[in-house]
Amino acid sequence: MSDDTSVPVEQSRAAVDPNDQPLNPDEEIAEIEKLLAAEPDDFQARCRLGELYFSKGRLDDALVEVKKSIEMAEGLRAEMNRSLAMYYSNLGTIYATKNMSDEAETEFKHALDVFQYDVLALFNLGRVYADKKKYMEAKGYYERLVEITPDDPIAWYNIAGVYVDLDNPQVSDYNTIDMAIQCYLRTLELDPKHLEASFKLMELALNHKKSDLAIKVMEDAVEQNPDEPLAYYNLISVYDKCKMFEQAEQARQRLKERFAKRSKESSPS
Repeated sequence: MSDDTSVPVEQSRAAVDPNDQPLNPDEEIAEIEKLLAAEPDDFQARCRLGELYFSKGRLDDALVEVKKSIEMAEGLRAEMNRSLAMYYSNLGTIYATKNMSDEAETEFKHALDVFQYDVLALFNLGRVYADKKKYMEAKGYYERLVEITPDDPIAWYNIAGVYVDLDNPQVSDYNTIDMAIQCYLRTLELDPKHLEASFKLMELALNHKKSDLAIKVMEDAVEQNPDEPLAYYNLISVYDKCKMFEQAEQARQRLKERFAKRSKESSPS
């Protein structure tokens, strides 16, 4: 309810009692019930009504009103927590922009203490720890992020990079390369034009002798990004590495024809 329509209980008393005489409990209950019929979100009025019901021994009615008051208060608190977390995250972003990473980390954590589902804080803490090469910590924050935002390709792309780093024997004993591959595939499912994900996945596939996957990824990349020369160059490279020389030559011809056509279209008549 907006402030301009909110009528405190004390004001409503004065409005119905020109002689400024205090209302008895039954009269006050009647006036507040009338008020709440018109303004059901008046938190103060609802709290007062619960008190009055209790004082009159109307325990079932008091129970209903107190429960409604608690529900409203919890909703207000949750909204306040979300807003407060956003401000802490904004503060952390400012610190991060100023290259004050420790201060940024503190504020992002503060945001999550207030509201554990703050997307900006989770994303930035994942990035902070990845930058510090603390990949296990980064993994935890990114995993929470993709759980909350399962349709965000950026979240999947970032956690894929962390899984790649964790697969390094000098970093951890984890075998996470298959998880990285799945995360890059999820990124491309959500954003088929994501060239960086295509290139990273192609590299992983080639390095782990999954040539069919590397070929499929780059063929899809060219299809999704037909005006991007890098997509063609990487597809040609994959064909060459897989000794598919005829297909590599065909891709070179497609590249030449496409960009010759573009050059003609863009040249002045």
